[in-house]
Amino acid sequence: MLKLGTGVLTRGSSKLDRAHMVEIVGRCAAATAAGNRIILVSSGAIAAGREHLNFPELPPSIPAKQLLAAVGQSRLIRIWEQLFAVYGLHIGQMLLTRADIEDRERFLNARDLLNALLDHGIIPVVNENDAVAVAEIKVGDNDNLSALVAVLAEADCLFLLTDRDGLYTADPRAHPDAELLRRVEVIDDAVRAAAGGTASALGTGGMATKIQAAEIAVRAGIGVVIASGAQSSVIGDLLEGRQSGTFFAPRSNPLERRKQWIFGAPPAGGISIDAGAAAALLRGKSSLLPAGITAVSGSFARGAVVRILAPDGRDLAHGVPRYNSDALSLIMGRRSDDIAGILGYEYGPVAVHRDDLIMLEGSGA
Repeated sequence: MLKLGTGVLTRGSSKLDRAHMVEIVGRCAAATAAGNRIILVSSGAIAAGREHLNFPELPPSIPAKQLLAAVGQSRLIRIWEQLFAVYGLHIGQMLLTRADIEDRERFLNARDLLNALLDHGIIPVVNENDAVAVAEIKVGDNDNLSALVAVLAEADCLFLLTDRDGLYTADPRAHPDAELLRRVEVIDDAVRAAAGGTASALGTGGMATKIQAAEIAVRAGIGVVIASGAQSSVIGDLLEGRQSGTFFAPRSNPLERRKQWIFGAPPAGGISIDAGAAAALLRGKSSLLPAGITAVSGSFARGAVVRILAPDGRDLAHGVPRYNSDALSLIMGRRSDDIAGILGYEYGPVAVHRDDLIMLEGSGA
């Protein structure tokens, strides 16, 4: 599973570097010939659109980025198609948004399509559907999208190729003495703080979104490498097990398949809980009861994924509630026996069942 950032495809210039893309395709073709099943998550649509329109002066707005993505996406996929065809390989385009992962049925449909392409020797080329995405385009979600696709495909490893050598102890641009982290066993607050950073001039992601992506993948039992894509040879090096960049070790006890979806889906809101409920969840066997809820944020439907927030406001868990946000606002702080009397119906005594809940890394669970 290979994710290519805009900085890799442009090599820091203002337009796509075709020569470098040729080298990347050659490495992917060699990997395919060796029996590997390659999935490509490709950024670069906005850069391609900007180049095709002769670098217009546009405001830094969401509609302007959507315009560039709409123009550039077809050109980007055409370039990939032409380059892979040189090696007799076919590609299949998949345009996704986080909404395609948020819904369980759409998640399964996307997985079926991905497997069908791979089973027929077709290389999936995946991109965020930037022309219609709004929130996603602002945070460089091709990083997170690549992790979600890796979960869909049950990938062995996810390579996030970027314009950085990997994750450093601090931003090396501001701290010349920062050291490259070769291996990360647990993604905790210290690792997230080390990520820092922002997007490049042409891209929409940064190191922070790559850490988010790594967290999704390793929780699903998928190893992750963040490495520089400046040299196409890094692809062969990684496939052959040679060290490059930063390796994030997969969890030895990955989430079960359904819970991988819960962790990957974008939270639609939040449920704040009291100290007693937090302690019960951390002990590892309890469901979340309405009595332990202190506040409900956002508007979400029954069955959406939400954050479960500890008393200090930190993310403690993600879960799928049995009741929507309006209903939870009415029954929060109340006994389970009171649910039917308050709502006029009930979906059971718990707000979030333990089977529909995952504790986050570093929560103490």
